[in-house]
Amino acid sequence: MPVKKYKPVTPGTRGMTGYTFDEITKSTPERSLLLPLRKSGGRNAQGRVTVRHRGGGHRRNIRIVDFKREKHNIPARVAAIEYDPNRTARLALLFYADGEKRYIIAPLDLKVGDTVMTGPNAEIRSGNSLPISNIPVGTLIHNIEIKEGRGGQMVRSAGGAAQLLAKEGDFAQIRMPSGEVRLIYQTCYATVGQVGNLDHGNVKLGKAGRTRHKGIRPTVRGSAMSPRDHPHGGGEGRQPIGLAGPKSPWGKPTLGYKTRRNKKTDQFIVRRRSKKSR
Repeated sequence: MPVKKYKPVTPGTRGMTGYTFDEITKSTPERSLLLPLRKSGGRNAQGRVTVRHRGGGHRRNIRIVDFKREKHNIPARVAAIEYDPNRTARLALLFYADGEKRYIIAPLDLKVGDTVMTGPNAEIRSGNSLPISNIPVGTLIHNIEIKEGRGGQMVRSAGGAAQLLAKEGDFAQIRMPSGEVRLIYQTCYATVGQVGNLDHGNVKLGKAGRTRHKGIRPTVRGSAMSPRDHPHGGGEGRQPIGLAGPKSPWGKPTLGYKTRRNKKTDQFIVRRRSKKSR
């Protein structure tokens, strides 16, 4: 999908780029697959802000996406490629042979009129979902399950693709988009192909207003605050941090500080994304 450039008739449009939406074939979503989205503004049940920089933004509806792909051996026709405001990837609307309609993440080469299938005997074709044990080594995959039957949880964003490197015993080695090599059970399902909307990373917002449309509020630098508001604050003029390392507003180490807590899954990581083996 190409990226369009705006004519710089205002300072905000200078350098701004956006989507052409050439691949979108249906402008209105399927009403039976929508849910209302109630915004919290980053506040919890007590009304306190627990996630900063949230609020405002355009009104959205949640699209119910089928990450499980549990309708086995039932062919489905791609009826439309649609825009989803809640994710970077596009959605493909499927009409199953039994009359049911579902959304899936649209792979790169999926077109309107194509047929997709789920099951162990499905073809190795973009959009089809199979157990990893039935997918040839070297194939690009996405929407990968971590636990069998839970549904795809990894590699779902625009342009994402993992590669199946090897199979041994009950596990398969899969290289993630980050470069991490991970062990996944071969009984888990994955979808063949690469996620579409490759040019998402080339879009330049160009002005602050487009960030506000996405529901993201401004972020203030800690060094621009007072000492009571942030550990980086204070001093006459621009001052360095003055600490051994950067900290969050609550005094916790940040910017590179390791926060990984779930050590149990270390056994499934063959090679970390830092290119260092365990």
